Amino acid sequence: MNRHALILTVSAVALAGLACRDDAPKPANAFATVSPTPAAGGAAPEGSLPEGHPPTDGGAAMPAGMGGSPHGGAPAMSAGSVAWEPPSSWKSEKPSSGMRRAQYKVPGPGGDGECVVFYFGPGEGGDAQANAERWADQFTTADGQSARSALKTSELEGATLPATLVEVKGTYMGGIGSATPEPQKNSALLGAIVQGADANWFFKFVGPAATVDANRDAFVAMIKNAKKGS
Repeated sequence: MNRHALILTVSAVALAGLACRDDAPKPANAFATVSPTPAAGGAAPEGSLPEGHPPTDGGAAMPAGMGGSPHGGAPAMSAGSVAWEPPSSWKSEKPSSGMRRAQYKVPGPGGDGECVVFYFGPGEGGDAQANAERWADQFTTADGQSARSALKTSELEGATLPATLVEVKGTYMGGIGSATPEPQKNSALLGAIVQGADANWFFKFVGPAATVDANRDAFVAMIKNAKKGS
């Protein structure tokens, strides 16, 4: 091997070693933050999906990482963002996965509930009906069957952006990746699927039925007033 080739080989080995170091330079984060909430807290664990992850193309849920960052972080943002104003009594929390664009603790007479906002990137997330049915399948009725038969959907009148309202009650079995330790009886889901410029946005509020009922008007007002982001 001549001297010139030897230098090139040693340089290549040195660069490979640098790439493996924890303190090696990382590529700049090209993914924007959703206004008005903080950036998502990280990606879902490898091989898993966040709670309430909707399917794509009305079918099976997409694998972890699809529709988001190639590095497994938050989905790339675009001009299709949506802005909203949460009720003043809701407590904003750091999203527990990269697919969650916002996360709130919702107080109420039945105990705390949770409202999560999902956005999966341009063209991702599936249609409204497929997602509403998926959410209903996370509940069971008194006879142990899917609560899809109790599912109610309606187009939200007077909303700034087109939105489908989703309502279902029963025993909450938990969504994909849910931390729910056991079935939660007397629970309810109040959801909204808001049409953004490039994909749907998913607002999923789950909790004790009494808490969801008490916050229904505030939730509906939030969705009605949601608008295109800057």
